[in-house]
Amino acid sequence: MKKNPNKQLQINPNWAQLQQKLKSHGPKPPATETPATILGKRKERTDAELDDSLSHVNPLTPVNDDCSVTDEVAMDCEMVGVSQGNKSALGRVTLVVNKWGNVIYDDFVRPLEHVVDFRTQISGIRPRDLRKAKDFRIVQKRVAELIKGRILVGHALRNDLKALLLSHPKEDLRDTLEYEPFMRGKGSRRALRHLAAEFLDVQIQNGEHCPVEDARAAMVLYQKNKKAWEKIVKDQIKLKQKQKKRKPKKKRKEGDDLKTDLAETAS
Repeated sequence: MKKNPNKQLQINPNWAQLQQKLKSHGPKPPATETPATILGKRKERTDAELDDSLSHVNPLTPVNDDCSVTDEVAMDCEMVGVSQGNKSALGRVTLVVNKWGNVIYDDFVRPLEHVVDFRTQISGIRPRDLRKAKDFRIVQKRVAELIKGRILVGHALRNDLKALLLSHPKEDLRDTLEYEPFMRGKGSRRALRHLAAEFLDVQIQNGEHCPVEDARAAMVLYQKNKKAWEKIVKDQIKLKQKQKKRKPKKKRKEGDDLKTDLAETAS
């Protein structure tokens, strides 16, 4: 039996009533649309979390792997006890470069004298560390090559250079122990851990010392104060040069003046 195409389908009364109600309430917004205010709040919250995480980044952690030797290197040494234990000798030396703080040299050293005190509680050095340590003269030569012609940064550098039996131009030393703005009172020098806590908001040297961490702390302290520090050094050099120029000539003695006068009269 064929259906009549002209015959209209009859709509269920309940369905017609439902359609009427939907039309009266207006069109419903798409389900996928999200109010802009919600997205905005979410973005603000993410930025705030990001800023908070960045504020807690350890400034002593390198942010890249650039290990190229720069014009500025930081050094830190750890000592062991020789002789009767009251004499210090080099046990480990570390060099880090630029503001990134990447290590370019780090070696344990075999002292020239017999070690009687490893000072492990401070130095972190143990007997096993020195079994395959490098000879002192080899380390000394390598360090001398790395620091030559460069600004040397560190804390109590005089002690480190003394242990290495090396010297370095005074105008190229940047010692956080000797930097006057870091001092308190009348030239009161401060420990590196105190400087790191106050100016870098990091805790170091809680127990065994880490020369890598200490060298990085000294380098970051220098980098943060580099502009003012270099101005002080530049002014000091200028002052010394002026003092040399103003240095008075040696006064001639009265007897010398008399001899000169007699010589002129005789001629």
